[in-house]
Amino acid sequence: MLSDSFFNKVEKKTKVDKDTILSLAEKLQKGNMKDEKTLREVIDTLSKMTGKNISKEQSDKIIAKVVDGNVPKNIDKMF
Repeated sequence: MLSDSFFNKVEKKTKVDKDTILSLAEKLQKGNMKDEKTLREVIDTLSKMTGKNISKEQSDKIIAKVVDGNVPKNIDKMF
């Protein structure tokens, strides 16, 4: 389990709170990581919450990498 200090650091950097992070994680756990609709919803939600605009092309690339199992260890490099 991740510590509260981890979530505090993430929230400070991204302005995304612990409950939202856990909610998105739960959605991914219950959903299929190969499901484009679920991935798109998570990407769109994160994009709005962090204020980063993700183009359809960028979103498509992220989804393709996740579906292919080609996710980098440092996910923030994808944005």
